[in-house]
Amino acid sequence: MEASVFGNKQTVAEQLVALLVQAGVRRVYGIVGDSLNAFSDAIRRNDDIDWVHVHNEEAAAFAASAEAQLTGELAVCAGSCGPGNTHLIQGVFDAHRMGAPVLAIASHIASTEIGTGFFQETDPKRLFEQASHWVEMLSVPQQMPRMARIGIQHAVGLRGAAVLVVPGDVLAAKTDNDLGTGHYATGRVLGAPPPAVIDELAERINRAEKVAIFGGIGCAGSRDEVLQLAAAVNAPVGHSLRGKETLQYDNPYDVGMSGLLGYGACYDACHEADLLLMFGTDFPYRQFLPQKNTIQVDIDPSRIGRRTPLELGVVGDVGATIRALLPKLQPKGREFLDRMLHKHGEKLDHVVNAYTHGVEDMTPMHPEYVAAVLDDEAADDAVFTADTGMCSSWAARYVTMNGRRRLLGSWVHGSMANALPHAIGAQLVDRRRQVVAMSGDGGLAMLLGELLTVRTHQLPVKVVVFNNSSLAMVRLEMMVSGDPAFETDHDQVDFAAIARAMGFFTVRVEKPADLRGALRSVLDHDGPALLDVVTDPAALEIPPHITKEEMTGFALSVGLTVLSGGVGQMAHVARANLRNIPR
Repeated sequence: MEASVFGNKQTVAEQLVALLVQAGVRRVYGIVGDSLNAFSDAIRRNDDIDWVHVHNEEAAAFAASAEAQLTGELAVCAGSCGPGNTHLIQGVFDAHRMGAPVLAIASHIASTEIGTGFFQETDPKRLFEQASHWVEMLSVPQQMPRMARIGIQHAVGLRGAAVLVVPGDVLAAKTDNDLGTGHYATGRVLGAPPPAVIDELAERINRAEKVAIFGGIGCAGSRDEVLQLAAAVNAPVGHSLRGKETLQYDNPYDVGMSGLLGYGACYDACHEADLLLMFGTDFPYRQFLPQKNTIQVDIDPSRIGRRTPLELGVVGDVGATIRALLPKLQPKGREFLDRMLHKHGEKLDHVVNAYTHGVEDMTPMHPEYVAAVLDDEAADDAVFTADTGMCSSWAARYVTMNGRRRLLGSWVHGSMANALPHAIGAQLVDRRRQVVAMSGDGGLAMLLGELLTVRTHQLPVKVVVFNNSSLAMVRLEMMVSGDPAFETDHDQVDFAAIARAMGFFTVRVEKPADLRGALRSVLDHDGPALLDVVTDPAALEIPPHITKEEMTGFALSVGLTVLSGGVGQMAHVARANLRNIPR
């Protein structure tokens, strides 16, 4: 590390950088400029930390979020005053809602100008309040390093975003405060609930004839216990999208996923059970939960009962709770489990497999087929990042987990354009690991400049573009609501040509017969690569459960489209989805 520009004294920025290094941070994502200059220069002079230049601060926060989710450790992003902060907030919001420990450095205008309507003035504290556990301004040098430590502790201790606001002149100011050594908690520590609660939980499970399990991200680290419980009471096990990584693979009790992107018999199992056990999930879609006969176990008491009425709410670690529970359980027969497993197989054949068999010669290409081939060809330890929208559906249904693969997305905030910046953060964690961004053409177009970030840092990210010239999920939402699709389609774009001009190895595919070889060449390329696949915009993502109102809306939209002269369009939709449209 180079000597301080102030001799024995440090600047606030230098001490902040030293503190980040002490906390294990190895890189900061952001865009340099004006109020951040003292901070970025301090990084330049410190050999133990790098600055990762991106092309939009939003991408900086998404990348930091991906790093934090993969490592479980603190990641950092930064944005300059005014527009830098307002760009940054989108990704910070996403990181916070995903429970990723991210510290955002939000620089501010000079402290002497705050409150005067100065150039680029915003109020970062008010701006980031809803997007973080903690946001405070470091107003004077004497508050360092204490203020930064508090921010770090909120991020790693509460699992989410914390925002440190620092005026540019304060970053550049001198300080002689002692840095100290510091130690950071890594998250909530909570064991099993009290014995009386375990007894009541066991009594309710033993009383029920048919028990089902629905698990989420809170089951991470407790997979063995969940499967042991399923075996003890012959319970089918469904999962949320965030629970897919933990509960889907090698699970003889698996009945799929519930929700708008779901598949299989999870919905049926949850609704037909006498008792539903929700483990470690804050699944938000109430219409997919039975709203009765439910027990919820979660480490966070604020989540208990906010999605569905409960027979019992249990605050505790999922694994510890199940370990205390297992000796008290009575065995049950397999009739309910076997019936749900059989129904799950039938639904997989009808919905999930509908577009992956016998479609090798169909054009435009079915996006499901692309996802299935990608699942076949990708590495066993690949990291997949998926854009919000249809790409999330294809990832949820066709990317197979195995305990080594990871799947990242904007699952809670639901932001567009997350796949590519998430891939950047994931690839920087390990340049040798295969990272695949499943990008929609709409999402890629929104943060297209991040292809330059990939090229600048020579990251071997693989981008697979599902190019249907449409905002297909929005299109479907309009049709389900009874509205004809409006302003969802756009001109065809050759993303392969654009990426090639940016220095990527690229291939563009329009015929299914060419897909596997093209994908293999992209995955095998030693460097940034992009596969541009032209897919069918009429392909519909059909949830596993359709309400009467949704079907009525869809039929109304079809009628309005035909009346407005779009009969050819609807004929194409029918042909494209003949095997999958609900009836």
